[in-house]
Amino acid sequence: MKYLKITQVRSVNGAIYAHRHTVKALGLRRIGQTVYKENLPQIRGMVDSVFYMVRFEEVAEAPKKEAKAAKSGYKVVKEKKS
Repeated sequence: MKYLKITQVRSVNGAIYAHRHTVKALGLRRIGQTVYKENLPQIRGMVDSVFYMVRFEEVAEAPKKEAKAAKSGYKVVKEKKS
């Protein structure tokens, strides 16, 4: 299955209200953020409606997500009673 690599390049400030929600529905929150979506007619239509705010290209595969390492936070250790 082919994917679309969609990157937001312009701000949603000043855009039509419906276009703001379209960008949000695509999963974009800030300029420079990239998402990968399946190449479906519905997604193509969404991208075409906000073409002036996003850049897109067709790619063969979406990159694999890497598992995040667990954060080493504080650990509470109780003292042993003697």
